[in-house]
Amino acid sequence: MADADQSVAEPDGSDGSVAKTDDAAGDAGARRILGLALPALGVLVAEPLYLLFDTAVVGRLGALALAGLAVGGLILTQVSTQLTFLSYGTTARAARMHGAGDRDGAVREGIQATWLAIGIGTVIVIVMQALAGPVTAVIAGGDDIATEALDWLRVGLFGAPLILVGMAGNGWMRGVQNTIRPLRFVVVGLAISAVLCPVLVHGLAGAPRLELVGSAWANVIGQSISGVLFIAALLREGQSLRPQPAVMRKQLVLGRDLIARSLAFQACFVSAAAVASRFGAATVAAHQVVLQLWNFVTLTLDSLAIAAQALIGATLGAGHAAAAQRLAWRITAWSTVFALVLAALFAAGHAVIPQLFTTDTEVLDQVGVAWWFFVGVMPIAGVAFALDGVLLGAGDAAFLRNATLGSAVVGFLPMIWLSLVFDWGLAGIWTGLALFMALRAASVVWRTASGRWAVVGADLQR
Repeated sequence: MADADQSVAEPDGSDGSVAKTDDAAGDAGARRILGLALPALGVLVAEPLYLLFDTAVVGRLGALALAGLAVGGLILTQVSTQLTFLSYGTTARAARMHGAGDRDGAVREGIQATWLAIGIGTVIVIVMQALAGPVTAVIAGGDDIATEALDWLRVGLFGAPLILVGMAGNGWMRGVQNTIRPLRFVVVGLAISAVLCPVLVHGLAGAPRLELVGSAWANVIGQSISGVLFIAALLREGQSLRPQPAVMRKQLVLGRDLIARSLAFQACFVSAAAVASRFGAATVAAHQVVLQLWNFVTLTLDSLAIAAQALIGATLGAGHAAAAQRLAWRITAWSTVFALVLAALFAAGHAVIPQLFTTDTEVLDQVGVAWWFFVGVMPIAGVAFALDGVLLGAGDAAFLRNATLGSAVVGFLPMIWLSLVFDWGLAGIWTGLALFMALRAASVVWRTASGRWAVVGADLQR
């Protein structure tokens, strides 16, 4: 087995797999980090871009269809995106084996994660088909919207197992430091969905006019194609596809911590939206504008965190704790500089960017309240997200769970509800977000500096 300190991943120019160079693993430079981060960023932004297109297509049917899409899409998103351990957890486990020279073991992690994706996805379809009616009724609030949402959701739910298969596929491929092929698979599926969406919704080119349900079918067909491509990639590896319950149990243990962490995020941001809505339409609209921009920033920073996961896992798998520690701080420096650049751009555009979203003066006034919190927290997020990626790559999910829950309970949630009690509005809500990020950043810096996360070996045991 080659020494991992002498092997650095670079695209080989064909399928996105990696070749070897002579740089030290702990001294990864710009080309290596960006070679992993940029394709990962493409995967992260592809789905939101498609959803914007889908919204534009459905929007031509009218407000009722658009409301139905919003409710149905929200429910499908909530029941599928909580299972990020299928990507992040699989990356951590597969990367260690890849770093140890055990590519077959890394692929086996992908096979078992895919079985979990199919099994959990099937349960989601069965349970949510039974609950779809009451759930949409509760969320929609009106019979007309609930009817539209229910029609979309009943079809869209069939895509849940395929969404999860894609997560698992991204996970093991990132683990073997191959982020280009997942990008291709995702883009192919979304491109086909983008072609089918207007055709099926509006009945173009002789197709039946399915209206809102056509959007759901376009989503499911595109997800099916991406899912098949990920499964075909596993089949080409030529390994046994037999389920291995022992491996799946280990993945679920890691998944338990990541799901708890994800639920903490959801509790915070749902609470923030609920409190913002209590201050009136202008406040909640402004919160939504700034929050969407925040989500964009988090996606860009997450791409570097994904590179950190793959590189840290591989370095620890190869048995090089010191190299992993050097790499952790190097990627953190990169992420912080990138975040500072983003902060400078958004600060310079404070008078222009909000007007791309609205011309309502009341909303713009409220955007101004949140804007400088949004800009100021970016460098802190650069540190927090990078070290999140480092600790995820190391499999230190239990610590991340505790740190996130603690930061939410001590920082974000109290500030959100105090904002309602004392009428602090968006200033209080975004102070809560800033405090949440500061606490998270402090906790992951402390943990990384301690070195206790840098446990070497191919098998991730936490």
